[in-house]
Amino acid sequence: MRPKSQTRGATAQAGLAEGTVVRSLGTLHRIRSEEGAFFDCVVRGQLRIRGSESTHPVAVGDRVSFTPGNEDNPGVIAEVQPRRNYLLRKAIGHAHKVHILAANLDQAILLYTVEQPATSLGFANRFLITAAAYEIPAIVVINKTDILTQPAQQQRLAEVIEIYTRIGYPVYPIVANDPAYRELAISLLKDKVSFIGGHSGVGKSAFLNLADPSLNLKTGNISDYSSKGKHTTTYAEMYDLATGGSLIDSPGIKELGITDMEPEELAHFFPEMEKLRSECRFSNCVHINEPGCKIREAVSEGQIHPSRYDSYVKMLEDMK
Repeated sequence: MRPKSQTRGATAQAGLAEGTVVRSLGTLHRIRSEEGAFFDCVVRGQLRIRGSESTHPVAVGDRVSFTPGNEDNPGVIAEVQPRRNYLLRKAIGHAHKVHILAANLDQAILLYTVEQPATSLGFANRFLITAAAYEIPAIVVINKTDILTQPAQQQRLAEVIEIYTRIGYPVYPIVANDPAYRELAISLLKDKVSFIGGHSGVGKSAFLNLADPSLNLKTGNISDYSSKGKHTTTYAEMYDLATGGSLIDSPGIKELGITDMEPEELAHFFPEMEKLRSECRFSNCVHINEPGCKIREAVSEGQIHPSRYDSYVKMLEDMK
């Protein structure tokens, strides 16, 4: 499954400047030109119509062709060049539309916290599967490990690490406000365009500051009442890091989405299921109640973690 371009042409139109969308704020988009200048632009009306399946036809990370504006009048985005991949979520208030969070990524980073706030395994699984479905390599970074001082908390951390390392995901426990982890953060991001996702309050801004202190981004606190994070990011934005690479941050997300997939394809994006699904008795097995299902057998034998299978079933129900 590959992303579909939302525009007609595959190359920039003659006479237009080219650049990358680095901020998306409602109808206004900030573009960094190939020369390094920044322009605020709106979307041409026709482009808005051609991107009608999405709530916004332009996303952070898009390569675009545009007419530069000036201080009095914004420029105009004429064309979005074909995307090599993207991440999306279901649009809020639009049952049949999606919202593209970021495009043209080298990797997706799941920022996970065991506590303050607690990240559910269901959310983590959906994030990783969605990245895999759109051919984006993913890693897991577990933040706030310094607050996990009780045996039960440490056991939970060890369980999360084991779940994801066992199926092949790189996992990095860190403390984002500790400079001792700076070199690790820099190495994970260097020379890549990365998307970072997680619930509000997991420390995305702190992780950005860790990788590049010159950004000096505002960080939020956890609400004592709800134990949930407060939004410090209100729109998607790409940050160019002084040490190399770019990181796209977005408001805390509840869940990502997948489109254009048949139910029998879903298991392909669960690494531990992919290697077993060809051993099922039926080639069109969807691993729910079919006899001779190797995946359900692996769940019962402890080879597949229950949270992973539960996420699979929930995602399958959502697709139907």
